[in-house]
Amino acid sequence: MQAYEERLTAPRSWWFIAVLTGVAMALILLPLGTVPMLAGLVGGGALAATAVSSYGSVRIRVVGDALVAGDARIPVEALGTPQVLDAEEARAWRTYKADTRAFMLLRGYVPTALRIEITDPSDPTPYVYLSTRSPERLAAALTAVRAS
Repeated sequence: MQAYEERLTAPRSWWFIAVLTGVAMALILLPLGTVPMLAGLVGGGALAATAVSSYGSVRIRVVGDALVAGDARIPVEALGTPQVLDAEEARAWRTYKADTRAFMLLRGYVPTALRIEITDPSDPTPYVYLSTRSPERLAAALTAVRAS
């Protein structure tokens, strides 16, 4: 059973920058001829698009009795009450309120977030910070899994 799933995709402007990277590589290689220019266009654009895609393909899921955020898999029973963060509060927890021991899956292009305390005494991680476009839905999914 999958209660929640979200993919944090990169904004469209990043894809435009990837295209511009390919164009820049083409212009750099233009003095060497047409074939190197086309190779720069395709190669530079492909490398930039791969970087944008890999960074922007992180997923947050609630599957069974676990929260899966990126590569982390955290049992729901090890989590405390979720705290929905608006844009201002999320920025505060990303900057001056942040704890270096926290697990932070953050994306600067996602303004809202969810903060969840870790209640497992054997885990040194104080909390989980997740950038999410719908923190209320994620909090509800975690609460529903904990209740069942």
